[in-house]
Amino acid sequence: MKKYYILTSALLVFLTGFSQTTLTLEDAVLNGRKYYPQGLISPKWVPGSDSYSHVVDGYQSLAIIDVKSGEETSRLSADEINEALADFETKIGGTWMLNWSEDGQNLHFTQNGHLFTYNLESKKASSLFSMTEGAGNVHLSSALNAAYTINNNVYVNWSEDGRMQQVTSHENANIVAGQAIARSEFGITEGLFWNESGDAIAFYEKDESAVSNYPILDIESTPGSLREIKYPMAGQGSEYARVGVLHKGMEKAVYLETDGIEHEQYLTNLSWSPDGKTIVLAIVNRAQNNYNVVAFNAKNGKRVARLFSVNNEKWAEPEFPAYWVSNKEFIWLSEREGFMNLYLYNTKGALVRQLTDNEFVATGIVGRNKSGDILFTATGEDPRESHLFSVSLKGRQKQLTTKGGVHSTTVQKDGSYFITRYSSVNTPTTTKLSSVSGKTVRILAEATDPFEGTNIRKPELGSITGPDGSTLHTRMYKPFDFDPAKKYPVLVYVYGGPHAQMITNRWNGGGQFWMNEFANRGYIVFTLDNRGSAHRGTAFEQQIHRQLGTVEMEDQLAGVAYLKSLPYIDGNRMAVHGWSYGGFMTTALMLRQPGTFKAGVAGGPVTDWKYYEVMYGERYMDRPEENVDGYAASRLHNHVENLEGDLLLIHGTVDDVVVMQHNLSLVKAFIDAGIQMDFFPYPMHPHNVRGKDRLHLMNKVLDYIEVSLEQ
Repeated sequence: MKKYYILTSALLVFLTGFSQTTLTLEDAVLNGRKYYPQGLISPKWVPGSDSYSHVVDGYQSLAIIDVKSGEETSRLSADEINEALADFETKIGGTWMLNWSEDGQNLHFTQNGHLFTYNLESKKASSLFSMTEGAGNVHLSSALNAAYTINNNVYVNWSEDGRMQQVTSHENANIVAGQAIARSEFGITEGLFWNESGDAIAFYEKDESAVSNYPILDIESTPGSLREIKYPMAGQGSEYARVGVLHKGMEKAVYLETDGIEHEQYLTNLSWSPDGKTIVLAIVNRAQNNYNVVAFNAKNGKRVARLFSVNNEKWAEPEFPAYWVSNKEFIWLSEREGFMNLYLYNTKGALVRQLTDNEFVATGIVGRNKSGDILFTATGEDPRESHLFSVSLKGRQKQLTTKGGVHSTTVQKDGSYFITRYSSVNTPTTTKLSSVSGKTVRILAEATDPFEGTNIRKPELGSITGPDGSTLHTRMYKPFDFDPAKKYPVLVYVYGGPHAQMITNRWNGGGQFWMNEFANRGYIVFTLDNRGSAHRGTAFEQQIHRQLGTVEMEDQLAGVAYLKSLPYIDGNRMAVHGWSYGGFMTTALMLRQPGTFKAGVAGGPVTDWKYYEVMYGERYMDRPEENVDGYAASRLHNHVENLEGDLLLIHGTVDDVVVMQHNLSLVKAFIDAGIQMDFFPYPMHPHNVRGKDRLHLMNKVLDYIEVSLEQ
């Protein structure tokens, strides 16, 4: 009897030791966060102190930590703030929305159209002002003044007296102020810019009178109705941009004198000098092969000087505003030598010196240390990674993060310390505190492996040599129970376009968790970053110029050849799937390389670059009349008769990025040619299908591929 008990216990231990959580597609698509290792949540430096805060207790509290001791000095709960808000009859939902004031003694947040502050010492909340109903794009200044937009006009609330000032009053629906321009190209993500002292606001304004209207069908009204958007297609009329400036005490805004430089131009990368006297812009010509960096008087809008020009026979694309080191000098990030590097200029336009000369890509400036050194992020030697570096104004450079992986960094304002969160394909997220020298002060959080106890297998990162000798990075997901003696069908997931990198040395390799789930059905899921993709320098990225889809396809076919060389790959059962540029690539591979794949699923694809937007399309393809052969070769309608295998086209019906004309015109070309294919719309979804319907989408995509490959 005793022996029987011991045997049973051992068996139970064995069985429970191997019990696993099975990854489902629903979990992968809708609950993927639980499979991503959590680090410190929302760390923020407390101004004027050696402390930082982070969100705890399920986003319901804010813990404040002393850097030197590592001890928690105080904790503030959402309940405490809500108690102070009782008289205002409002509540916050959690502490993630709190931001520190410049003095480090108050927290501020917006709620129900009010700007509130909460004082840590008195534990009292106050409303500085309320914004007009319908306010959007709210931007707070360091002085807690608020700029925002209502119906395409700009408004400011001044915190000193609570006064609301309407800055623009355009009634013409074609004029939009205070929002991002140039369809958010050139690194533009917003349209409102406070100066450092917080008492003057610059804003973008665009006149879209020359831009064509494009109809979007709304099926949720009875009868259905058309909503018109402005959509500038390649070669057609574009927007006209201006920059307005309002200083506190001014009755009306002044506009920078950008007219006369060139009417069809892009005003990009706006920055203020520290003293608020100067605004610098990078002004790009429509052909996007030249830009001028120009200084303006911020008070009267007068043009002060053209500081310097950058030219490139393919494209010149500024992506970062000037980073000011004083009122007389600033740093400019440029790819002029083939990789994004840092250059120090003075306000007379003279190059003081090139600060970095790396054959890898800088990705942004994040601050300065006490010595005045510049702290910046860059890939380092491995383009799949991201690291923190410092460089002195004399050009002495040091790498501050060395552990392999992708690091995201939050730097203390005075540059004494930084907090970095990093992960790699094999290492869950670690959060650590470091001194400005790069020395680790302490580990703040180490996430456990969320794949532990599941049937999720980590992806494998690798590389192959491309047709031109370039190194092409790859990522492969295998089934959890992978058997090298078996033959597996393959799904190639592709994007392939510029400004994107699918493969990174971070948790799960930068991939989505549906890939892990699909691999477990008995598939290999493979991705390759081809020429044209990001973080490889201009020689690698600019080979796509005037011929989108050509060299990218060559590299993807090299990936297919590599797969077919592997003993465990069934080269006769391969499918391809991608979205947006990846949808373009998927359809191009099915039509221009027939027989390579048995099935393709293309979501929101560009099918003819003349239907795509001016800013992006003309950068890479020039205007249609300037590149007739390039547009014809990449026009997928011209290749429909080549289709072999199954092709499913998918589109969101209110897509305002890649409009439905792309897919519908291609479907018509198939019909005209008498060729069968499949089309599936997602009603009232934009460029991406999100929310609960994304599960429907991924079931549609993966079921289609499975049925096609199993035939």
